[in-house]
Amino acid sequence: MNISVIIPSYNEQDSLIKLSNEIIDSLKNSDLKFELIFIDDGSTDNSWNIINDIVSNVKVYDTFEIRAIKFKKNFGKSFALDAGFRSSKGDVVITMDADLQDDPKEILPIYDMIVKDKYDIVSGWKKTRLDPLSKTIPTKLYNWATRKVSGINLHDFNCGLKAYSSDLAEDLSLSGEMHRYIPLIAKNLGYARIGEKVVNHRMRIHGTTKYGGWNRFSNGLLDLISITFLNKFGKTPMHFFGLLGIFSFVFGFIIALYLTIMKIIFLQFNMTDRPLFFLSIIFMIIGTQLFLTGFLAELIIQNSDGSKKNIISKKIGF
Repeated sequence: MNISVIIPSYNEQDSLIKLSNEIIDSLKNSDLKFELIFIDDGSTDNSWNIINDIVSNVKVYDTFEIRAIKFKKNFGKSFALDAGFRSSKGDVVITMDADLQDDPKEILPIYDMIVKDKYDIVSGWKKTRLDPLSKTIPTKLYNWATRKVSGINLHDFNCGLKAYSSDLAEDLSLSGEMHRYIPLIAKNLGYARIGEKVVNHRMRIHGTTKYGGWNRFSNGLLDLISITFLNKFGKTPMHFFGLLGIFSFVFGFIIALYLTIMKIIFLQFNMTDRPLFFLSIIFMIIGTQLFLTGFLAELIIQNSDGSKKNIISKKIGF
């Protein structure tokens, strides 16, 4: 299998048939074997029935496969992409949104960048966005902040249209809102060849966006801080909490020692009447708690099997 196209979908019933036809038309004359994997992320409309019909209409002599996964409820795009990665068979994995704003004609160019130019991941750049200002302005701020923090020179981190080598797709493990930072996660995993291509962005015809404007920026910034922290201290939390705990405890102990010396030298010196006395106790208590937090986090990591609950309710074509 040359290409796996993963399409996470949530309440996009009006776009699915047109999208699948466009993808097939863009790839069927390329002499490449490909598969489409629809991930129904707990849609509440008629999406799953439409996907079922799309899969059923594939003929045995077709040179492509269409498969589908349905979640028990809406778990989010990261879980949908992760399920797609786990199920893909292609040498190159393509991800794209189901809202028809990603152009299927861009699949082959970014596929070539993985195969011929040996990139690990290629991210689309919607240089000309056909979205309202309430979405484009927060997106520009979010991309600027992510670019500065991550050191990765991309203009559109959250573009749904991306291409991945099969090795990277296999190594990725996504949850929460981590799909926003796949290039950063790839870099942290050692996949340093990260490319970008300007892609055609089309106006949304059906449905409404699932991502708010300014919420997208604020939530994205918090997620960026989380991923940066987890990358640095996720495997060794004691290095963070333990170090802070030691500094806090030592600082409090030095204050207490100073007060004790003053009490010895000046007998009339009343330690407990001094605010510094209570401050020293607070710092030592906080230091002890931080150290214990790091210790418990280390124990949890060592005893965690990292398994995910079964979130899939149905599969077609597997």
